[in-house]
Amino acid sequence: MSVPLILTLLAGAATFIGAFLGVLGQKPSNRLLAFSLGFAAGIMLLISLMEMLPAALAAEEMSPILGYGMFIVGLLGYFGLDRLLPHAHPQDLVQKTKQPLPGSIKRTAILLTLGISLHNFPEGIATYVTASSNLELGFGVALAVALHNIPEGLAVAGPVYAATGSKRTAVFWAGISGMAEILGGVLAWLILGSLVSPVVMAAIMAAVAGIMVALSVDELMPLAKEIDPNNNPSYGVLCGMSVMGLSLVALQSMGLG
Repeated sequence: MSVPLILTLLAGAATFIGAFLGVLGQKPSNRLLAFSLGFAAGIMLLISLMEMLPAALAAEEMSPILGYGMFIVGLLGYFGLDRLLPHAHPQDLVQKTKQPLPGSIKRTAILLTLGISLHNFPEGIATYVTASSNLELGFGVALAVALHNIPEGLAVAGPVYAATGSKRTAVFWAGISGMAEILGGVLAWLILGSLVSPVVMAAIMAAVAGIMVALSVDELMPLAKEIDPNNNPSYGVLCGMSVMGLSLVALQSMGLG
């Protein structure tokens, strides 16, 4: 099994961490959840704009028009899909004073699982494509996606457990949303493999960079602010950028970048 595929599997499996936290009653604080989402956004933004897009534009036979065009395609494609997909997000795990009825919780959980699964599918493709092009960047993307998946697992498992009282059922439904990401990575592995030319891979990287930028600014950062409105998610974003930037510099200085 290839390393990029393993990274995709591990990133998707992080959903189970959130699921187990949801059923064991050890939910992290809203501040920690918000910080982790901002941290993931910072990693994705830095990798996309400072590494992936420049690398795609520098590829052999890649024209600036094609490179930037694919970046815009990724941006618009994400926003288009995001408007079409059902929306239910980790802000649902913010504690409320009134407990909704079990039937309402179950319906919310189903919509949540469906929406998160559809969002996770392209994330799996993005993780695999990035790791295939540059393993160093792949580790960063996998980490960011994993951090994003933990509160998603919480968001699914919590309502299902409240509605059914079954820990196994809650973990199962949360696992489905994570499996969608793994499926995206496996599909990319089967279709892409080593059959794609460098210019096509560069074009895909540019599109993936656009998707990741859109995910960061339209999903992760607003969610962080909504989960914990009393704190600025920018701190998490800055920390994510700083940690990722320093790690890339360290790897390059050791000749691994």
